[in-house]
Amino acid sequence: MKCCLMAEISLKSAKIAVVGLGYVGLPLALEFAKTRVVVGYDINEVRIAELKSGQDETLEVEPEQFLAARHLSFTNQPADIAGCTVYIVTVPTPIDKNKRPDLRLLLKASETVGRVLKFGDVVIYESTVYPGCTEEDCVPVLERCSGLEFNKDFFCGYSPERINPGDKEHRLSLIKKVTSGSTPDIARAIDQLYNEIITAGTHQAESIKVAEAAKVIENTQRDLNIALINELAIIFNKMDIDTEAVLKAAGSKWNFLPFSPGLVGGHCIGVDPYYLTHKSEAIGYKPQIILAGRRLNDSMGQYVASNLMRAMTERSIILEEAKVLVLGLAFKENCSDIRNSRVVDLIHELNECKIETDVHDPRVNPSQALDEYGISLTAKPKNNTYDGIILAVAHDEFKQLSVEQIRALGKSNHVIYDLKYVLKFGEGDLRL
Repeated sequence: MKCCLMAEISLKSAKIAVVGLGYVGLPLALEFAKTRVVVGYDINEVRIAELKSGQDETLEVEPEQFLAARHLSFTNQPADIAGCTVYIVTVPTPIDKNKRPDLRLLLKASETVGRVLKFGDVVIYESTVYPGCTEEDCVPVLERCSGLEFNKDFFCGYSPERINPGDKEHRLSLIKKVTSGSTPDIARAIDQLYNEIITAGTHQAESIKVAEAAKVIENTQRDLNIALINELAIIFNKMDIDTEAVLKAAGSKWNFLPFSPGLVGGHCIGVDPYYLTHKSEAIGYKPQIILAGRRLNDSMGQYVASNLMRAMTERSIILEEAKVLVLGLAFKENCSDIRNSRVVDLIHELNECKIETDVHDPRVNPSQALDEYGISLTAKPKNNTYDGIILAVAHDEFKQLSVEQIRALGKSNHVIYDLKYVLKFGEGDLRL
């Protein structure tokens, strides 16, 4: 009880280290640093230099937000976070090429924290994981690297991130936060900590596993709903029925859920279901519905490419000589994040069929596109150049283009494929 009390008191004025300064960690560090001392830690030297200059290449944070974070410093040196009491880990948790959880960054971050962990410290994980990961995978690393005993010398919590990249309306402080802790006292202390910055309030979960499970099913539910709409779009396309018109009609009912078809990628919806199914299979149950939804969503790039090639063939366009413009590479509209973008599937399908592609995305860093996918972005597409034009991502920059401006990019005989309903019905040639 004495240890828990010490930890609870320390959180009220604790110095915080945020480990991982990407889409999740940076906004969190900036928010806490308005009122308390925060050290932002990241292993990427370039990223640290950028943040020290008050810039954020992810475009999630405005320059003035740096000014408001009066108590924030940045470092890539583990020794600089040794004086902190609360460590919040926000590193990416992707999947590998076999669609299995890749915990390397999470475990490496745990090692870094473990080496500086002290009596009474608290480690809070925000990275998306499967239920049980914090206590079964991360805690043993913390114990091994620190020589301390869990729930006696140090404590843990889990508070899943709910950042929505590119969303300027639903910001960190305006999204209700799930919190949890490894003991009842620590759970309350962590909940109080987040309540300092989350104006929308918090939900204190009964356990760390409950909080982990809640996070992973949030995006699994969305993934399945989008998979349903994608399948409906395939059916309606075969019936020559406009899917958008159907969704608008059905959406007139108060309880119809507003989902749209598309390429489902990113570091959340396209990844989280695999964390849940991995754990499920590990305990002896093979999921049916979740994996079926994932298979369908993962196949949409191939479906779109096949439809486009069929339409071009019907217009007597020779595929081996064709050139296609893909508008958008980010995994979703109005953000620069290309992690797990399924637009890449579409591009690969076209390239495998010897179709040359240009990719244009004004929000994506060209060097990141080249490093991550080997894709050289086209800075400015030329008019009268393309046999096919795919509106893959609904960036505002693309929505502002008229259909005449988009068609001007194509040759006299071309096909426009609108995946995101950027154009009105009838203005393009194909839609999802």
